[in-house]
Amino acid sequence: MIAPVMVVDDEAMVRKTLAQAIERSGAEVITAADGEEALAKFREMRNPLVFTDLKMPGMSGIALLRSVKSLAPETAVVLVTGFATQELAAEAAREGATRVLSKPVTLHEIRRVLSDTLGNLAGDSWQKAPVLTESPHMETALALARRVAGTDATVLIQGETGTGKELMARFIHDASPRASGPFVAVNCCALAETLVESELFGHERGAFTGAAGRRTGWFEVAAGGTLVLDEVSEIPFAVQAKLLRALQERVVHRVGSSQAVKVNVRVIAISNRDLRAEVQAGRFREDLFYRLNVVSLSLPLLRERPGDIPLLSRHFLQKYAAATGSPAEVLSPEALSRLLAHAWPGNIRELENVIQRAVILANGREIVAEHVLPESSFEAAPGRTVMEHEKELILSTLKRLNGNRTHTAKALGVSVRTIRNRLREYRVLSGGAVC
Repeated sequence: MIAPVMVVDDEAMVRKTLAQAIERSGAEVITAADGEEALAKFREMRNPLVFTDLKMPGMSGIALLRSVKSLAPETAVVLVTGFATQELAAEAAREGATRVLSKPVTLHEIRRVLSDTLGNLAGDSWQKAPVLTESPHMETALALARRVAGTDATVLIQGETGTGKELMARFIHDASPRASGPFVAVNCCALAETLVESELFGHERGAFTGAAGRRTGWFEVAAGGTLVLDEVSEIPFAVQAKLLRALQERVVHRVGSSQAVKVNVRVIAISNRDLRAEVQAGRFREDLFYRLNVVSLSLPLLRERPGDIPLLSRHFLQKYAAATGSPAEVLSPEALSRLLAHAWPGNIRELENVIQRAVILANGREIVAEHVLPESSFEAAPGRTVMEHEKELILSTLKRLNGNRTHTAKALGVSVRTIRNRLREYRVLSGGAVC
């Protein structure tokens, strides 16, 4: 019999919520309140899977990861954090972490981790959670994604913002022979133009001002797995030739080095722009476009797949009700009708934001029509300003979470400082206590 999954977090509510979600997926769980307790229990039980918070008093999640891997290298360790960054993902991958998950963790993510680890160890029949859809358009895209997943072909995924391009990339990775390897997604928009080459390919000490030591690039971090280049059109023209060479020759050259480093990585490129049009405009290399466009996937708009709106809405409802402790469970027929009538210019991302707000506003188990206001509707709401709506969201969430500012910040996706500053503003405006 396989030992239970271990959950480590210094916050009791987070620890309990994550443990319950794992148990609902069919696995046994033990918990620990800090790294030292976790390590003591692990020495006795050698759990096959450990979920651990990153920032804890005493032993950090990274330190626990190192200790667990030194005792049992085969153990899968998942870092959970509210502050996921590319640097953390790289460090975690180097230390042997299976994944880095951002809070709040969804049931979908938990089931995927369990399937990748316990399912393989125990021979259980967990199924990897697919992209949620009942749309013929998306089913066609998924069928092509399944076929290409078994190859190492480069894939180009195009579609408007919010259509689920990175989710499709992860689906391809999870369905591929590389599923046990790292999944590294790089947002090319977020890379400083002068450092793109260093970020992708790495650099040697002294290669340029500020290069105090050797840096491993994303191509090397993703070795054995999948590298996703999100918004690939934003890569500077001068670096595109080097990217082409890396794809063709499967080698990279760190900045400041003439030595070629072999890389075994599958590349998936993502763009919300029409790359063919970018080529015609002279902003993207034609030879790189053809090298990326071995297999092309185009994702439909949400309004082109209306049958998925109820399915996705219920998924997001479950996700945010669990994250905030809300009693909301169902959408009223009127609320669902309002969702179906909206054009969704922001696609799935906009729908998720709307459902998150609705869960926070809901007073009971049912989300009604007045809770479901698409983003474009807020400024038009008579007698309501965005600031007033923001205040209602913050105060209602604080009330539901018993005044805990840390949990409120996590539920709303903002920093604790933001919550603190807003409450200070509300006290000044009201002339008294707010919460």
